[in-house]
Amino acid sequence: MKLRANQYLCDLPVYQPGRPIEEVARELGLDASRIIKLASNENPHGPSPRAIEVMKNVVPGVHRYPDGTSFHLRKAVARKHGLDPEQIVFGNGSNELIELVGHAFLKPGDEMIISQYAFAIYEIVGRLFQAKIVEVPAKNYGHDFERMLDAVGPSTRVMFVANPNNPTGTVSSAERLQELILAVPEHVLLVVDEAYQDFLEKPLDSAALIRPGQKKPGRDNLLILRTFSKAHGLAGLRIGYGLARPPVAAALERVRQPFNANAVAQAAAEAALNDNAHIRKTFILNAEGRARLEEGLHRLGFDFVPSFGNFVLLNVGGGQAVFDCLLRRGVIVRPMGGYKLPGFIRVSVGTAAENERFIAELSKLNPPSMQKKKNT
Repeated sequence: MKLRANQYLCDLPVYQPGRPIEEVARELGLDASRIIKLASNENPHGPSPRAIEVMKNVVPGVHRYPDGTSFHLRKAVARKHGLDPEQIVFGNGSNELIELVGHAFLKPGDEMIISQYAFAIYEIVGRLFQAKIVEVPAKNYGHDFERMLDAVGPSTRVMFVANPNNPTGTVSSAERLQELILAVPEHVLLVVDEAYQDFLEKPLDSAALIRPGQKKPGRDNLLILRTFSKAHGLAGLRIGYGLARPPVAAALERVRQPFNANAVAQAAAEAALNDNAHIRKTFILNAEGRARLEEGLHRLGFDFVPSFGNFVLLNVGGGQAVFDCLLRRGVIVRPMGGYKLPGFIRVSVGTAAENERFIAELSKLNPPSMQKKKNT
């Protein structure tokens, strides 16, 4: 074949999403109604009821292009965070915003700092733009902020920090996170990924550090990422947003696609944004479900990383083997080999019935690679 793609793409990792229920049913000949998916950290309780009603009204108009500026949603997000509208940028999920960071701030040879066991898309995007990835060893499966700061050099352009972190579920305190934000040198864009922010009881109001007229020291090099895919329950609509000072937001605006936030997603996101009853219900049910999952894992003798998200990372000795066994039983989880954690799987917090089903099915397994280790 004479046509050749860019050579560096040959070694680019491919992101492996959680497998869809329909695909597993076709492949294994299972009844789709008996399959549960606990692989993608989705909201098992569904989307905001307000969003559902709004979507019904928007659908008849989808023959028109969406508002390329997301005017109404932009104003709503700005009001919620106390920011100016020009500080908001939208993406086709927060994943697209991570890619936009590469377009706007990375070039071949630049350095990008991530933590060990960080969200896989960070490294993929860095390598896509031929940046040098500086991976800082994790500390108790979480971020080691001191070593990440020590890794900053003159060629560092971007640092990614997720809080809570995916896939480990670890969290840094609001105080320590603010200390990091204030300490990162001005030539480095610090991207704080808050995809799982809504599962924290008292998260840092990081937007205060970019808020107009704030009394505290502001940060021109801070980008905060949020998503509607998790607590809001709009994963299928693919919409997220970034918060930053106007120069950073403007740079991302220049490289995004004109209609990257579709009309249905914009309307649903605006309705879901302030549905506090739905967010609170999700928070409570997730906390209860996560506690029950961890109790079940402890009872079965598995090591796991205490989580602050809507998922749990657990050591089963052989992640791929356990994933395969559970899949044949109609339970979809996520093997962690792609995160350099081959002995682990990650399981999302589901409904009460789904969580019980997972624990029950896990208790029946005994693949040769599965090792039960008493949690200490």
